[in-house]
Amino acid sequence: MELSLSANIALVKIISQAGKQTNYTYHYITGMAKNLLIVESPAKAKTIEKILGKEFEVHSCYGHIRDLEKDEMGIDVNNHFKPRYIVPDEKLKVVADLKRLAAKAESVWLASDEDREGESISWHLAEVLGLDPLTTKRIVFHEITAPAIKKAVANPRIINMDLVNAQQARRVLDRLVGFELSPVLWRKIGRQGGLSAGRVQSVAVRLIAEREREINRFTPVGSYRVEAMFTARDINGKSLNFKAETPERVKDLEGAQHFLETCRGANYKVTDIQVRPAKRTPAAPFTTSTLQQEASRKLGYGVSKTMLLAQKLYESGKITYMRTDSINLSETALDDIRNEITNSYGSRYYQTRKYKNKNDSAQEAHEAIRPTYMSNKSVDDDDTKRLYELIWKRTIACQMSDAEFEKTTAKIDISTNHQALVASGEVLKFDGFLKVYYEGRDEEEETENDEDNAVLPPLTPGQALELREMLATERFTRAAARYTEASLVKKLEELGIGRPSTYAPTISTIVKRNYVEKKDKEGVKRTYTVLSLSPSNEIRKSISTEVIGTEKGKMFPTDLGLVVTDFLVQNFEKVMNFKFTAHIEEEFDEIASGKMKWSEMIGDFYKPFHTTIEDTLENAVRATGGRELGVHPESGKKIEARMGKFGPMVQIGVTEGDEKPKYAKLKENQSIETITLEEALNLFKMPKVVGEHNGHEVTINIGRFGPFVKCGDQMASLPKGADLDAMEMEEALEFINQKAKDDAPIAHYQELPVSKGKGRFGPFIKWNDLYINVPKAYNFDHLTQANVEEMIEKKLEKEANRFIQQWPAEKISIENGRWGAYIRFGKLMLKIQKKADDTKYTPEEVAVLPLEEVKKMIEAQVPNAFAKKVKADKKVAGKKK
Repeated sequence: MELSLSANIALVKIISQAGKQTNYTYHYITGMAKNLLIVESPAKAKTIEKILGKEFEVHSCYGHIRDLEKDEMGIDVNNHFKPRYIVPDEKLKVVADLKRLAAKAESVWLASDEDREGESISWHLAEVLGLDPLTTKRIVFHEITAPAIKKAVANPRIINMDLVNAQQARRVLDRLVGFELSPVLWRKIGRQGGLSAGRVQSVAVRLIAEREREINRFTPVGSYRVEAMFTARDINGKSLNFKAETPERVKDLEGAQHFLETCRGANYKVTDIQVRPAKRTPAAPFTTSTLQQEASRKLGYGVSKTMLLAQKLYESGKITYMRTDSINLSETALDDIRNEITNSYGSRYYQTRKYKNKNDSAQEAHEAIRPTYMSNKSVDDDDTKRLYELIWKRTIACQMSDAEFEKTTAKIDISTNHQALVASGEVLKFDGFLKVYYEGRDEEEETENDEDNAVLPPLTPGQALELREMLATERFTRAAARYTEASLVKKLEELGIGRPSTYAPTISTIVKRNYVEKKDKEGVKRTYTVLSLSPSNEIRKSISTEVIGTEKGKMFPTDLGLVVTDFLVQNFEKVMNFKFTAHIEEEFDEIASGKMKWSEMIGDFYKPFHTTIEDTLENAVRATGGRELGVHPESGKKIEARMGKFGPMVQIGVTEGDEKPKYAKLKENQSIETITLEEALNLFKMPKVVGEHNGHEVTINIGRFGPFVKCGDQMASLPKGADLDAMEMEEALEFINQKAKDDAPIAHYQELPVSKGKGRFGPFIKWNDLYINVPKAYNFDHLTQANVEEMIEKKLEKEANRFIQQWPAEKISIENGRWGAYIRFGKLMLKIQKKADDTKYTPEEVAVLPLEEVKKMIEAQVPNAFAKKVKADKKVAGKKK
């Protein structure tokens, strides 16, 4: 039923009490107030408002408008896990504006995204705006185009509470796991870096940790690949070189030597030729996870960047919805793709295909990610151009013809030992979809011989071949590849863990928590042996070198990530079990289809989980990841590598009377699990005295923030990876002198010197112990006196307005923030809580809040914040706490 947008629409829903069937009656009423349509993002709002015209006023809710309270988890565990939702302070103005607009509108339409999270946002909007979920118009669309939007408006529905409950179950379960597990980690491991655990994030770290340990345990095994290079004539009579190999590798050097010996003086003859057709089929159109994987392989994009750019493309109407696990394409899309292929490439390149998901939970009503219009081969926006073109090529290719090949295999007999060599080649007969697109592959799917097969010359049975050279090259087995962001997403999807919308935030979280690092790894040199047999029957042996193990953008577990993972696996095996985590996702699907009650599902999980929490707090030993390395050669004391307060370290001895252990921090490229005794002993060579300068010792040491050189009161950081053992006086002084040069005053303000430098957060100037970041608007290399004065005066003005109250001795202050006043306690930023009557403090009241009242607010958010520290944590490992 097509509705005219020239008149406003009033929709009356009549819900059958006998079932879930909903009937719609439409009334066309002119002269009514505008319809208010609420979407998630402002960019989307602008696009949709242009499509719908003046009858609709489109506004954004800027994503979620409510979330669970922080106090007591925001969940009543004794009342069917009833959630307590609040509108956060930063969303109060948005909600107030939407309430005002809704009050004036004749009709309110909810148009948040089509997934479960979007459905939940619509329900929260209905609750907060006082709308009836049973009558409020809810519309969904897969693409932001005029036909799709108008069709959605013509076919509204109501909020699907099954989808809402599935999302609510996910949020409640994740809150229960996170809020109950995290304090256990604080108690049993420590609070460095703000430890946390999560249902999906902890399992993702486990995958990375297990892969790392698999690599560490791996021992490469060598064997010899034997290949012979031959010469034959091509169809034009020209000499063409090609190679043939033994079907199996030779186990060792002696075997390789023997094989080449048996080939001395041999003749080589083609005994069999097989030519058979082969084909390759295009990949299915993109889902969220396959887009993330391919964007990583081909464009080098991280998962978060891919989703950010895809969101931008969707909101500007360029692609369909980017959070989907469906590979389905609509009939309209298929027609559009067919027209584009036949017009651009010809009918021979078109082959209709209908893809179907293998997993039952995929939402077939949704579409794969595709361009909204196939005629748009690119976009003008530089940020999204490469990703859009990738999506366009993949979509067009999925409806193109197979690529056709002719594969030739030739068997070659060695006359002296009658062993067979095999040569294979491939000729592309018809490019088909390869004209547009070829799917990339992950590193672990690649093999040594993964290059395109060479073209063979015309060969015939009985044909004699001329040997140019035979090589037996030593090759080694390879360990499994470390995960990239893309291959981790692929693995999580294979295991059924998480859903499309969860992968990007999961990866961001585990990196932010310092459980995982995304980094490059330099390769190391390795020697290998090559034996060669020449046409003159001479066998030579040579040693060559190669660089192995070079990696880029891989996921490495930190020592903290390994310790946390081991602790969780040992004490919470069920939560960390891959199958259990996937089973939870299946239960969310059951809730979404109305087959399971969400509170009962949570109850079945929570009761045994909470019991395990209490037992672990009472009985589990403190986890340090400790590993004994050996004995100190001079003192005879035990040397252990373990996790300390400030990160991974090695320790000599234990506390005995007044004697304390010696500690040394691990270098950036060292790990508790792999450091050797020799490497540990080298760490205790610091501080290293390299000489004397102007009456002061020049020493090299490693501090909390890395290696540094010191001369008197002067200190200079050393670059990461610097060889501290080899560094001598001259090189150390260069760093000291450069630091002195960098610290020399560049100007004066109020008769005090101003210096400049570059730190962790970029370039800065320093004046009167005040560090001031230098904005990009200034030329850091050529700062003028006027520039310096302007930056200092701005900083002083900002600092003057920053503090409302200060208690420096307590490390407590009340400060002005972007969203209002807040409490700073050490490095923590905490909320100013409401008064006893549930009203907020006024700015005037905040300005005179007594310290004791502020401390109560701190303790409410940080339990035992002011409790005296007890040295109970220094119990001997193995004793229960």
